[in-house]
Amino acid sequence: MGRDLIIGNPPITVDLRRSAGARRLSLRVSRLDGKVTLTMPPRAPEREAVAFLTERESWLRGHLADVTPPVSVIAAGEVLFRGANLPIVTAGGRRARIRDGQLELPEGAGARAVMAVLKAQARDALAAASDRYAAQIGRSYARLTLRDTRSRWGSCSSAGALMYSWRLIMAPPEVLDYVAAHEVAHLDQMNHSPAFWAVVAGLMPDYAARREWLRENGELLHRLRFDD
Repeated sequence: MGRDLIIGNPPITVDLRRSAGARRLSLRVSRLDGKVTLTMPPRAPEREAVAFLTERESWLRGHLADVTPPVSVIAAGEVLFRGANLPIVTAGGRRARIRDGQLELPEGAGARAVMAVLKAQARDALAAASDRYAAQIGRSYARLTLRDTRSRWGSCSSAGALMYSWRLIMAPPEVLDYVAAHEVAHLDQMNHSPAFWAVVAGLMPDYAARREWLRENGELLHRLRFDD
């Protein structure tokens, strides 16, 4: 379990964590929410952590200044959908839906209704892409689930279960397709060997550009908050 350290003025809260596998001190700043984590070996004295942080305070403040704050979709009045901004409007009807280039909400509905629409769209799009790529390599998957993961956009288990972040529906369609192709390729190669990347290239010759988009812009998909 971790605990917090406070350094500097104005203060910076640092989550101090001890890890049995850590051989040295390491500092991480989340680009999603600005959370600062210092990982250290189990027996390292806390004074080393304080000295380490003090020495790197300027670097730390610089990185924190670059963190973009989260945005509520309701406050923004729009949401990313397939790589473009989709206006959110209040309209008649009993359910939230996408129609005529906008996302319509029933009176009184909020951000969670927006999220439900996006999740439904994500499931349809990812299932269609996964089915298409699995058929191309002559494989099948066991099941498909959606989560709101921060550390990865998708995964494939040894049992053939595919998992995706539903936030991929906010990315351009070709980026969502890349993640589906990547995970389906693991049905054939459960590794990241040259053989694996050959399968990905066979499914999507221009995968590198789509992969790069996700690396450069993925944090934009996590900036949006869906709390009512």
